[in-house]
Amino acid sequence: MSNFASTQDLTEKKISFEELGPGLYGYTAEGDPNSGVVIGDSSVLVVDAQATPQMAADVIARIRGVTEKPISHVVLSHYHAVRVLGASAYRGAEIIASDVTNRLIEERGAADMASEIGRFPRLFRGRDTIPGLTHPSLVFHDRMTLKLGKRVVEIIHIGRSHTAGDTIVWLPEEKVLFAGDTVEFGATPYCGDAHFTDWPATLAKLRAFGAERLVPGRGRALIGREEVEEGITGTAQFTGDLFALVKADVAKNLPLADIYAHALAEMRPKYGHWVIFDHCMPFNVSRAYDEACGIDWPRIWTAERDIEMWRALEGAGKSG
Repeated sequence: MSNFASTQDLTEKKISFEELGPGLYGYTAEGDPNSGVVIGDSSVLVVDAQATPQMAADVIARIRGVTEKPISHVVLSHYHAVRVLGASAYRGAEIIASDVTNRLIEERGAADMASEIGRFPRLFRGRDTIPGLTHPSLVFHDRMTLKLGKRVVEIIHIGRSHTAGDTIVWLPEEKVLFAGDTVEFGATPYCGDAHFTDWPATLAKLRAFGAERLVPGRGRALIGREEVEEGITGTAQFTGDLFALVKADVAKNLPLADIYAHALAEMRPKYGHWVIFDHCMPFNVSRAYDEACGIDWPRIWTAERDIEMWRALEGAGKSG
């Protein structure tokens, strides 16, 4: 059996720390998971903690290059290990998550941690520095507003898409949106825990904000309404194309392995150049198949399930 596609991904990515407006920054890394930074009058808010304390230390170093204000809040856009396990590096910060994200951490955080580290080891540099699961210290329902001095920050559980707990950070005065993995740009959406049926409505809510700057979960920061729309539309097209294909094949009673081979053949010409395409597709098709079969709440990925799925689908993909 071949290893996960992502175990072969050993190339370090160039990190950018781009100013989106006064005191607003996107921390992006050529398709690796992004973070966001909001500098208020007396403190700093970070969007997504990174995968390990060691990796979070680089975000903190970039922040220290522009301000000495303390980091008071870390918002978790969702529960995935690659986003949350670095939270302990932000000592003294309040860790904020939606109530659904908190539920998912409790329900599947440990399994997800083992699963993600096994799939994509490069994204967990310094994993021996992780003290354990990240649990929020402040849990909200639907939405909350923070005032960092004069700066207003809206934290919104936007709806089911990449996960059931997806949360965005919106600055209404500046029209800057930190979208988490509800939107990707030049990067394949990971849909292993997705809600395909709900994703279009969630993207419609994002579009309605009229953002002029957007930091996606992966990919570079999007500047201007045209680029923001390009990111939203591209994510909608990928997820919509994939789910439509899988639903049609499920209706024909095709087996999962055949559906996966068909999905690769149909999706690769348009999307195969997006980063992590080969890593994501087995998980994406597996989840789309489950949802098309009526499984609303995603099944938990474990290290064992990952290997079983990869063995079955990678063989089909190579022969298809």
